[in-house]
Amino acid sequence: MEITKKVLNQHSNKRLDKASSEIFRDFSRSQLKKWIQEGRVLLNNEIASPKDYVYEDDEIMVNPISENKISWDPEKIKFKVIYENDDFIIVDKPCDLVMHPGAGCFDGTLANGLIFIYPELKKIPRAGIVHRLDKNTSGILLIARTLKFRNYYVNLLQERKVIKKYKAIVVGKINSSFEINQPIARDKKNRTKMTIRQDGKEALTYVRLEKTFNNYSLLDISIKTGRTHQIRVHLNYKQHPIIGDKKYNPANNIAKSTPSDLANVIRSFPRQALHSYYLGFQDMNDMNNDKLIEFESEMPNDMKNLITNFKKHL
Repeated sequence: MEITKKVLNQHSNKRLDKASSEIFRDFSRSQLKKWIQEGRVLLNNEIASPKDYVYEDDEIMVNPISENKISWDPEKIKFKVIYENDDFIIVDKPCDLVMHPGAGCFDGTLANGLIFIYPELKKIPRAGIVHRLDKNTSGILLIARTLKFRNYYVNLLQERKVIKKYKAIVVGKINSSFEINQPIARDKKNRTKMTIRQDGKEALTYVRLEKTFNNYSLLDISIKTGRTHQIRVHLNYKQHPIIGDKKYNPANNIAKSTPSDLANVIRSFPRQALHSYYLGFQDMNDMNNDKLIEFESEMPNDMKNLITNFKKHL
């Protein structure tokens, strides 16, 4: 039984748990907070934190009877562990893997796989996952192993002291590097999408050209902010949509003069060609050292094969 309601003006700019308790008066705030943490309350069809703020016209969905369906139980899930110590784990998330269990995906997630390998993560909120990648974006993620490190890393994120870099393959020939500074907010016409809106939250994306392949480009991207779908929205705004992005490039745009066999390869690419390849941050146990702890992930084979196909037609 799903109950969905829109956020009205009087509930805008409040925490999700507080706004939910005012909107869904049949349930207590503590009960709703528990459901939010379990993934049974969605904000604009996405898992959110009780502390996340809501705004007018956002949609909150509550599923009071989904408790028996959603499972945070351990499961054997395929993903690669790059590094681990007593404070954190670095994983390489494959594409097509959801982060958390929730409405529409009750189990089989990265969180389930983490708890299978590291049972102690069941005691950490969201199994230690403190930042996210979209289901079909691959690459590096940090998992907090203790509450102390989780709080430390969340503060780094809020202070914009975590460096995250991505590789993206896009439509269009790009001649130089550039910055995108455009605010992002929920799309009023489609609540599962984000869009450029002047009343949105600040969003900064730095784009560096790595290589062009006629009318397609491989980009190296870093983000100063971490808005939902930020890279995908910003690149689409600049008319350089990411190949395979079914949400922001649904027409599967093909550049002019693309050979038909290459066009078929591009159209059949199954996910957005976006990979998180680098993560850097300061060591919690060595605050006097300015050197960053750094981790990298190799570009996955599907993106490598796409580039190989481009090279055949240069």
